[in-house]
Amino acid sequence: METKKILLIEDNPEMRENTAEILELANYTVLTATNGKEGVQMAQESSPDLIICDIMMPELDGYGVLHLLGKDDTTTGIPFVFLTAKVEKDDYRKGMTMGADDYLTKPYDDIELLNAVEMRLQKSERLKKKFERTADGLDEFIQEAKSLDLIAKLAEGKKVKTLKKKETIYTEGSFPSNIFFLQKGKVKAYKSNDYGKEFITDLYKEGDFFGYLDLLQGNPYQETAITFENTEVAIIPKEDFFNLLQGNRDVATKFIKMLSNEIKDREERLLQLAYNSVRKRVAQALVVLVQRYQDDKNKLFSISITREDIAAMAGTATETVIRTLSDFKEEKLVDMKGSLITVLEYDKLLRLRN
Repeated sequence: METKKILLIEDNPEMRENTAEILELANYTVLTATNGKEGVQMAQESSPDLIICDIMMPELDGYGVLHLLGKDDTTTGIPFVFLTAKVEKDDYRKGMTMGADDYLTKPYDDIELLNAVEMRLQKSERLKKKFERTADGLDEFIQEAKSLDLIAKLAEGKKVKTLKKKETIYTEGSFPSNIFFLQKGKVKAYKSNDYGKEFITDLYKEGDFFGYLDLLQGNPYQETAITFENTEVAIIPKEDFFNLLQGNRDVATKFIKMLSNEIKDREERLLQLAYNSVRKRVAQALVVLVQRYQDDKNKLFSISITREDIAAMAGTATETVIRTLSDFKEEKLVDMKGSLITVLEYDKLLRLRN
């Protein structure tokens, strides 16, 4: 079993040595820092599994350490435990509001210290697990949130809406009041220009969250979401969503990392749309479809999709897509039967789009 690494930030030499000795006897690897500035640097360089930090320190106090580490993507998710001799409620509230996971009040004994460390590491491990992006995965994620005393009604109040093909989930310009979790089916999100021409901004599959960006920004929806096929969508009210994010720093970090993958994908596609040729953009559209919707990588990927939708993904005219797909068929990159497209040479399309 891998030894856990703990960073101890404490300016008092006796307290630092005694605490480090207890942790080392419990088979933890202990790094020590004598002040807040040194502690921030060591946390960024060593990526510890847990940070224990004194509050009252010269130069940079514990609150400052927590603030700086919370702004850094590489350290924001590390469990953080404060050490303090102060027991006033205001100090406790300030630390927990900033994102601390626990408090240890000096003087503490060996058992108190080790119990706090073990509990925080166990909770952190649960949240680091890769939750499957399925309905069961959502339930598992919510159960983890519930185990951390978060919003029970997020699971209990989950409503599931069944939609037919080409039904609208939300429209561009309307105001968001929920986020959505796709339990079954496929969904596209698109923007329309003044002439009604569509540009597909994203594709969602089973296990995806969507509709959250505009909710977070407090803006009307910037796009329309519509189903590709018969679909089941779990509707999570915005109050529950915000309570989930605000209720625990670890859960918020895990949730946001899950969501941020979609943003990175979208940014990459927009860059390719801006600089690539039509041939590359159509190849990119097919690659995205494979990456989003292929269930069995040992089989050829097929999907029923209109040429208009591929054109909306590639940002070009439908007639141009038809000609390009015909070229791909002649080159034996794809096969086509009506609206059904089968990708025969995914690796070649991948190289072509690059």
